[in-house]
Amino acid sequence: MQILITNDDGIDSPGLAAMARAAIRRGHQVLVVAPDRPSSGASASIGMRTHNGRPIVQEEHPDGMPKGVRSLVVEATPAQIVYLAAQGEFGPGPGPAMVLSGINAGANTGRAILHSGTIGVALTASVLGIRTMAVSVNGTDPVHWDTAEDVAVRMMEWAEFQPSDGRILNVNIPDVPLYRLRGLREAPLAMFGALQAADIDFPDDPVSAVRRVPVEFEPEFARLEPGTDHYLLERDWVTATMLRGMVDDFSGVHLPPLEQVFPIHSRLHAVHRRPPWSE
Repeated sequence: MQILITNDDGIDSPGLAAMARAAIRRGHQVLVVAPDRPSSGASASIGMRTHNGRPIVQEEHPDGMPKGVRSLVVEATPAQIVYLAAQGEFGPGPGPAMVLSGINAGANTGRAILHSGTIGVALTASVLGIRTMAVSVNGTDPVHWDTAEDVAVRMMEWAEFQPSDGRILNVNIPDVPLYRLRGLREAPLAMFGALQAADIDFPDDPVSAVRRVPVEFEPEFARLEPGTDHYLLERDWVTATMLRGMVDDFSGVHLPPLEQVFPIHSRLHAVHRRPPWSE
């Protein structure tokens, strides 16, 4: 299977190489394409820099990336990379049969995933009808990438055979040794949860840098949400959540007629109504 792997942490993230190794272990053909800068918090935003009308692409091979895996850096947002891959921008042949996002450094749990660049990649793939999975490991500076890789292999094995029905598999993994994992749990989204945002200093700052900042929000009534993804992840469970985005929902809604909302529209329509014989 042709796999596109991207992330919102950039080409040098150890999680990107871990995801590539996991896909290779599953026997897939892998293309790695990463944004040129950390894009945590980018959600599904699109945009890129171009030269003569083409995206700016460079080939790189970061530490830990499996030998023979083509790795590219693009001056584009993570979601834009998915569109470019689907359009065949990175080589001949069909677009990816599956898009893998991550492995992200930091959890993506709860409704806060609305802002996540990692989830934005998966949302974009799902809109394009491409099977997709997003994987994150807990903590702002994770160390147990071997655990995350092993879990990614197992979850990938399951996801490969699921229908491309617009749903996203979102997996969060504790940053602990493999033997300390308590197991896998299906988990609904927490009321807010956690995600990572990029804290970017201005270029003229003498100590310019980019770093990840954890964003969490726990109002009084949401601190204990047993069974949710954020709650279980903090207790060393791997969590799996099936998501669906961009769905309209009119249930229980009865929209009033236009004339009721804009009475003046009704009067103007009556004034300018064409005579019956002209219709």
